[in-house]
Amino acid sequence: MMKKFIIIVSAVVVLLFVGNVAYYRLGVYIDLNPDAPVTTFMTADSTKIYMEKNGVKEPFEIRGVNMGVGIPGEWATDFAIDKETYLRWFKYIQDMGANTIRVYTILHDDFYDAFYEYNKDNENPLYLIHGVWVNDYIQNSHMDAYDENFMGTFIDDCRTVVDIIHGKKKLSLGYGVGSGSYNKDISQWVIGYILGVEWEDVTVAYTDHKYPERNSYKGTYMQTTEDASPFEAMLCQVGDKVIEYESQRYKEQRLVAFSNWPTTDPFDYPDYIARHFLKCAKVDVEHIKPTENFLSGYFASYHVYPYYPDYLAYFRDKSGFSYTDGKLNTYLTYLKTLTAHHTMPVVISEYGVSTGRGMAQRDMNTGRNQGNMSEKEQGEAIIACYKDIMEAGCAGSCVFTWQDEWFKRTWNTMHAVDLDKTPYWSDYQTNEQYFGILSFDPGEAESVSYVDGDISEWSESDIVAEYNGGNMTLSMKYDEKFIYFLIYKKDFDYNSDIIYLPIDTTPKTGSTYCQNYNISFERPCDFVIKIDGVENSRIAVQERYEVMRAMYLHETEGYDAYANPVDSDTPVFKPINLILQTSTVLLQNDENASMEIYETGKLKYGNANPKSADFDSLADFMFNGDYIELKLPWQILNFANPSEMMIHDDYYENYGVEYIKIDEMYVGLCGGEGSEYRVKMAPFALKGWGKDVTYHERLKSSYYEVRDYWKSLS
Repeated sequence: MMKKFIIIVSAVVVLLFVGNVAYYRLGVYIDLNPDAPVTTFMTADSTKIYMEKNGVKEPFEIRGVNMGVGIPGEWATDFAIDKETYLRWFKYIQDMGANTIRVYTILHDDFYDAFYEYNKDNENPLYLIHGVWVNDYIQNSHMDAYDENFMGTFIDDCRTVVDIIHGKKKLSLGYGVGSGSYNKDISQWVIGYILGVEWEDVTVAYTDHKYPERNSYKGTYMQTTEDASPFEAMLCQVGDKVIEYESQRYKEQRLVAFSNWPTTDPFDYPDYIARHFLKCAKVDVEHIKPTENFLSGYFASYHVYPYYPDYLAYFRDKSGFSYTDGKLNTYLTYLKTLTAHHTMPVVISEYGVSTGRGMAQRDMNTGRNQGNMSEKEQGEAIIACYKDIMEAGCAGSCVFTWQDEWFKRTWNTMHAVDLDKTPYWSDYQTNEQYFGILSFDPGEAESVSYVDGDISEWSESDIVAEYNGGNMTLSMKYDEKFIYFLIYKKDFDYNSDIIYLPIDTTPKTGSTYCQNYNISFERPCDFVIKIDGVENSRIAVQERYEVMRAMYLHETEGYDAYANPVDSDTPVFKPINLILQTSTVLLQNDENASMEIYETGKLKYGNANPKSADFDSLADFMFNGDYIELKLPWQILNFANPSEMMIHDDYYENYGVEYIKIDEMYVGLCGGEGSEYRVKMAPFALKGWGKDVTYHERLKSSYYEVRDYWKSLS
């Protein structure tokens, strides 16, 4: 009997295990009520989205915030944000006046548990738009969109997301997304899905070229028109399958959208613009139509920023374009073009600007740039974009993004940093890291120093060098974002006195003489900081150690930097510049026009303490009597990874950027030009911090600006 009992129990355990795996991991189910009606609480017409509350359909404006998964010291794929953090963030977001969060991919189960807990007893819940991600490898490989690894995985991930929001999924680590036991049903607060990502135009074009015959699809819930392309037919099939799965298994539907952006927008442009931007593909969701079985309806989702790719800025004929306060507004013009084109609601699911010190692109008309915007300017730009979005007749929008993300990279600085170590320091020159309206500042509670005129955080132990019997001193310290300087000069007059601060970092290059300022140093220096009043202060780099020359001389001056290398001890010091993505070729109508640059080494005067009434997040230095406080971002001194004190090696020995490790830098100080003596240089020890990152959260000034504006609307 015992043997029989053990066999029965074992069989039951095996069956339960197999059933659990089949149901929660493989999505196998039996429809016990196939005739049950399908319900939805979200619908859409040609311009608006509606939510049903208590049996009444009401217009619903998606007023959302995108949320990533990065925190300092962790990669996005670590999914390191815990439940308590999500709960705190949800409250911040709702207090700001937002009603929706958008996530891009499957997150760790902590997110869904927190979302359920936040909403379950909340009379005014937050809503969710859930994305389905297609990873970069798939898009940038040889695969077309009909490859099993593309479309097959895409459909599988859609079904996984559906199971997750209904609380019926288990995922293990190694799947490539979040993992855990997803047992909280949050579907009542999920208003829709955005399927896909910013499509690579080459993937779209390749698919359309390879499968001209696969340009139609007729499903139960979605079907293509006769004008559909093969890529659009693929999207139609994916959308139909996800609606079918949720309708059959859960008897529910919700809104569906397909991600898009200007690079694959549905419009034709003049040949000179299309050729220059290589605009080779279009995705038009007007070629995908719902059937009568799709009750919810759909919307058109676009990521649209004011600065790139601003095709309309390069139109030679701007008749009919929109103006705001007398200024040309190509952003508003583009948004109006989108809403005029579509017979469904349009949602701008990404828009925003960065508070990073570095900049990658200008908005030539309204000044909403990609970077080099203060936190105050960020708030003003978000509000201006939001007003344009609403004026254009869009059904909603989502600000990009909630939190800053240290791990991000940007095309015009990624050559200068170690991309394997970006989560471990805050690179203020890389604008992509600072789109958030929540900042992560170094230090567990406060940063080690603030440029604000208050020198109380400085002590004698911070002094690195003394000059003239103590009449001039230089103090230094650093953290995960900046290297800080405190300069003291007795009887300093900022209206007339000029101070120079030479820096020697690399043993490979540098000069003992700076001919620009006629100053000599006792060690070969790589940088010279010039403090010359409020308007004319800047940092210059020895030409041999100028990274933009090494990487972009062909684009800026038209010849190869390595064909004629600069002498290792050249006395010429150059302004520190960043290259921009402005299409000067089109602006100047000249195929040989150089790419635009701007001087990122110019120092900005102001108060950089977030607690100050006159706070300017971009401020680099400030005067206070005989004292000067200064902070510099690590990358501007050619640090590729300050967490391990790795700096750039000699570019011309390596034909590009390689790294060397240092454990000290040398600094000096002098109060005027002249070559009659060599500036004494003092060592400053550099240890780094490895992966032991400290940080604290801070809501940016932009948060409060957007909060006040959104709350004024309601």
